[in-house]
Amino acid sequence: MTARYCSLAPRTAPAYAPGLAAERLSALVGAERMWVNNTVLHYCFLDGGGEEQHDVVRACFRQWQELGIGLVFTEVGDRSEAELRIGFRSGDGSWSAVGRDALRVGLRERTMNFGWDLTAPGERGTALHQIGHALGMLHEHQSPFAGLHWDDEAVYAELAGPPNHWGRERTYDNVLRKLGPDEANGSVWDPLSVMGYPFPPGLILEPEQHRGGLYPPGSLSSADKEFALRWYPPARVARPPALVPFRSVPLGLGPGEQADFTVEPSQTREYTVGTFGDGDAVVVVFEERDGEPRYLAGHDDGGTPHNARIGARLVRGRRYFVRVRLYSAWGSGETAVMCW
Repeated sequence: MTARYCSLAPRTAPAYAPGLAAERLSALVGAERMWVNNTVLHYCFLDGGGEEQHDVVRACFRQWQELGIGLVFTEVGDRSEAELRIGFRSGDGSWSAVGRDALRVGLRERTMNFGWDLTAPGERGTALHQIGHALGMLHEHQSPFAGLHWDDEAVYAELAGPPNHWGRERTYDNVLRKLGPDEANGSVWDPLSVMGYPFPPGLILEPEQHRGGLYPPGSLSSADKEFALRWYPPARVARPPALVPFRSVPLGLGPGEQADFTVEPSQTREYTVGTFGDGDAVVVVFEERDGEPRYLAGHDDGGTPHNARIGARLVRGRRYFVRVRLYSAWGSGETAVMCW
């Protein structure tokens, strides 16, 4: 029997300016979907599912969390407080927004859905898989490093039947389309990844050992864990340094690295937080509420000739966090951040 498969909607690729250097473009494509590290991601359950399925999802969030990654998952009851909004709408398949794409979804809409019973045997992997998408991971069987050669028409026929009932476009987008090298989760294919699908015999022509089918175990592989810890290393215990208004701070970051700061304004007014220099970066401002950082505003200048700028009203007596993650730098390679 064919497995039920995750059905991601096609992602809208960012439109970068023509003529970008290959190294710069590679850094942008590889990281544009990732959260800044030390983000608290709030999730809520929207409709249906029941406590037993909710508990499966909670346990899978804990499993990712217990790797020691620098993201924190917190359940909330109000959808307006949640970056991740989880539905259990039967007939709509199982899927998730990929990484920061969740921020583009309207507050009344789901960013993740489970379309079948997660308490059934073997379905825990479905929840781990969708949370992997929420972290920014893509389908592992679409890796360009897999070397999989498909019997395309057999794949289309298999997925057109029950229980998936997919059209050719959805099958192509979720199975047959190869990712670009910079999109893939890693530089080596991982057939054990929780981000891969199981496939029955007759769909894969090469390599020969997978003609009889491909059956990932539905658990986090070593490479899955390495991916999560590479992008979201454990948070430092030390308090970030202060970002003093009108005082520029050199960043000294390499590609993929991040710098964190605190801002404690001496007066309530409109402030601007921004970067300077020849670099692509994403800047996010969080406001501390009830002891944890809540997303306030962000700006991604990746692929543009401009630097990131955020305008926000900061209130005296409150604490804010500024996080800057660098995609790449060029020219002098010097970048800085300032609040004014």
